[in-house]
Amino acid sequence: MKDGFIKCGAGTPKIVVGDCMSNAVEIVKIIEEADKKGIKLLALPELCVSGYTCGDLFLQDALLDGAEKAVEYILKESKKTDVVTAIGAPLRRRGKLFNCAVVIYKGEILGVTPKINIPEYGEFYESRYFACGADIELDEITVCGKSAPFGNIVYTNSFMSDYSFGVEICEDLWVANSPSVNLSKNGARIILNLSASNEVVGKSEYRRNLVSIQSGKLDCAYVYASAGDGESTTDVVFAGHNIIAESGNVLSESILFSNSLVYNDVDVKKLSYERRKKSTVKIEDEEDVVYFEQKLSVNKLTRLFPQTPFAPSDEAKRDERCELILNMQACGMKKRIEHTRSQKLVIGLSGGLDSALALLVTVKAVDLLGKDRKSVLAVTMPCFGTTKRTKSNAEILADGLGVDFAEVNISKAVEQHFEDIGQSKEDLSVTFENAQARERTQVLMDIANKNGGLVVGTGDLSELALGWATYNGDHMSMYGVNASIPKTLVRYLVKYYADKCESQKVKDALYDILDTPVSPELLPAQDEKISQCTEEIVGPYELHDFFLYYILRWGYSPDKVYRIATKTFKGKYNDETVMRWLKSFYKRFFAQQFKRSCIPDGIKVGSVTLSPRGDWRMPSDASSKLWLDILDEIDK
Repeated sequence: MKDGFIKCGAGTPKIVVGDCMSNAVEIVKIIEEADKKGIKLLALPELCVSGYTCGDLFLQDALLDGAEKAVEYILKESKKTDVVTAIGAPLRRRGKLFNCAVVIYKGEILGVTPKINIPEYGEFYESRYFACGADIELDEITVCGKSAPFGNIVYTNSFMSDYSFGVEICEDLWVANSPSVNLSKNGARIILNLSASNEVVGKSEYRRNLVSIQSGKLDCAYVYASAGDGESTTDVVFAGHNIIAESGNVLSESILFSNSLVYNDVDVKKLSYERRKKSTVKIEDEEDVVYFEQKLSVNKLTRLFPQTPFAPSDEAKRDERCELILNMQACGMKKRIEHTRSQKLVIGLSGGLDSALALLVTVKAVDLLGKDRKSVLAVTMPCFGTTKRTKSNAEILADGLGVDFAEVNISKAVEQHFEDIGQSKEDLSVTFENAQARERTQVLMDIANKNGGLVVGTGDLSELALGWATYNGDHMSMYGVNASIPKTLVRYLVKYYADKCESQKVKDALYDILDTPVSPELLPAQDEKISQCTEEIVGPYELHDFFLYYILRWGYSPDKVYRIATKTFKGKYNDETVMRWLKSFYKRFFAQQFKRSCIPDGIKVGSVTLSPRGDWRMPSDASSKLWLDILDEIDK
């Protein structure tokens, strides 16, 4: 439960219709299995104590008495486990029969939630037996001789208020006004659904989408457990489709017809962060709350975190994402060209990844406008650190794409500037580097003015986060097409373009650019080789992009980022390396905000961006001490 991770499970025991005690034995087995796996919150299917398909047997006292005895057995046998479990059982109350979710923990019933939406269509005829649980304010029900809360309850952990859940039953999810809506408004971060959803062709996909969408709409985790093998197959079949979703993403899912137990770590603190952030999420006063004292513990994480959170690991999905992003970038650029009536699109083409992507996007934009590609001017500006490799790739790429190309050697201008300000050429300090970057920007701006055009920026999101840009140098442009593209995604986009490119010349140039070390080439080259590798200075971009995503998108604390990063990159980077670059990230991120406070326009393509006009507003003089202190405590 550390860092807000609650290991949740959804299981399907094999049942015998009408044999409540036999079912109780199987239910206890699955609870014990869940306990061994470290699961803290478990959902089991609708009416699993009796079987969902009992029909008119639900009207028999023998079955209902047997169900209560079975619940009593489950309470007794599961007492030694540390699993909060919701089981489905038919229970009587004030002369009516309810389809109930019984929430148990440590041999006690925490509460009972009745099903609200009782289906009466097709193969369903529940209203023949069960009363509707709607409009029941928190009351009591007697089960196994003891009184328990009864109603639409939010269960909240006494030691961590973010760990709160509610329960709905099967059809409750499929209707327009699901009980989970109010449960979420009243504070539930996790919704358990006890279901007996039969299987027909196409239903599993619809069900999966329904669960996923509900978790996204409500900013919750949704744990769905469904009936499977053992239910009657007189007219229908049940597949035991168990699903765990969070914020619109499916974390775990069972194989149909397997009667399995699926589980994963849901992140309740992340869910709370998302709800705080959204002004449209309306939180009501918590009503009908039942507190439970399940002690917090350090859980072994089951959940996997992708090393590249900005790009899907599945190649087909990644290609689809890349195509979409390239189109988004191009459409953003197209609108800016139309609005400014620019005659020339000027790009500083270094032969590196970022400028290659900016050029590809700009060419795509002018193609959409039906303009001549010669309206794009790629400018290479060699100086002290430029290598033949990058200069050559810039020339080949520009030629292959059919754009205008110009070379402006800035060496003499920079040397004159050094003389003017008293800077020794032998002094390879930050002034030596930044003077070149600023000279290049001046050249681009003046060429754009001369040709009635605009300067297309090449800097990416990772560089903005780290402040790896020269203020009023490459930091500045007239439109930044890569402003919300992190470095790891830049690489995928360029590769995607190269893979599908019909021009062999362009393809070869892009592949060589992909193989070239990332560098600003501001220090003198050594034997025509790049002497300044960015990732040796600021750290690996895959780590920084990972940090960036979880810090900005989900508000993870430094210790939580460190925990998941060491797990995710185990075997690739040791703990000390992760700590080193995570500290560096926080230091640079806070110190370099002043550059982000005045960045050019550029569209948002994903869930993380640093535009001061949009997603990220931060004072330029904020302190990083609190964040670094947390890491220092770990590092002791």
